[in-house]
Amino acid sequence: MLLENKKILIMGIRNKWSIAFGIAKSAYENGAKLIFTYMGEENKDKIEELTKEFNGSKAYVLDGASEDELVKDVFTKIKEENGKIDGIVHAIAHANTEDLHRDFIYTGKDGFSHACDVSSYSFVLAARVAKELDMLNENASLVTLTYHGSTKVLEGYNVMGIAKAALEASVRYLAENLGKDNMRVNAISAGPIKTLSAKGIKDFNSILTVVEQKAPLHKNVTQEQVGDVASFLLSSMASAITGQVIYADNGYNIMGV
Repeated sequence: MLLENKKILIMGIRNKWSIAFGIAKSAYENGAKLIFTYMGEENKDKIEELTKEFNGSKAYVLDGASEDELVKDVFTKIKEENGKIDGIVHAIAHANTEDLHRDFIYTGKDGFSHACDVSSYSFVLAARVAKELDMLNENASLVTLTYHGSTKVLEGYNVMGIAKAALEASVRYLAENLGKDNMRVNAISAGPIKTLSAKGIKDFNSILTVVEQKAPLHKNVTQEQVGDVASFLLSSMASAITGQVIYADNGYNIMGV
C-alpha cells in the first residue's frame, strides 16, 4: 500500500461529499493513519460520525486556519498526541458569498483579504508552523487543492480565482524552501465536483455540463479520483515531483474552446 504506516493530517474536512473526504478514503485504503482538523466544536459529533470508518483516526477543532496562534496551539497538540507526521493535505478555502455573486471589480478590501487569508495564507501558515514545531518527518509531502479559475476567467469564481493563484505561487515558493529539508509541496487542480463549497458558485451545474461536453474523457471527475491523485502525491511514488500543479480534470484544462 502506498501510504502504509504513514500519518497524514487532513485539514478542513466537512462532509462525505467533500474532496477532503475522498482524499481521506483513498489515503486510508492505502494504509495511512489519519488525523483531521475541522471547524466548530458544535460539529464534533458530526465529524466523529463522518470519520468513524477510518479506524484509529483523530480529529481536532481548528476554528481559525489563518490565525497564527490558533494553528500553533492545535499543531502542538497534534504533535504531542501523535508524534511527527508524514503529510499534510490542505483542503481549506472560503470567500464571501456576495463576492462570488457580483462582478469581481466590486470586491472590497475585506472580502479580498478574507479570501486570500483563508484560502492561501492558511497553507503557508500550516507549512511554517509544522516546520517550526519539527512536526514533519523526512520526505514529508504537503498537498493543497486549487482550481482552473486560478489561470482562466470563470464567471462566478471571482476573488477565489485570485486567492487560488496566490496559493499556486505559494506552492512553488514553499517547494523551494522545504526542498532543502527533502520535503515536497504540490497542488491538485481538481475539476468541478458537487461539494458544499461549489454551491456558492453561480450556475455551477452549467460548469459541470460544459466539462462533460468538452473534456477529452467526456465526464466529470469524482472525489475518489482526486483522492487517488492525492495519495500518489503523498507517497514515495511521487518522490521526484514538487512545486507542481497537477490537474485531475479528465483533461479539460488542455482544451482551447
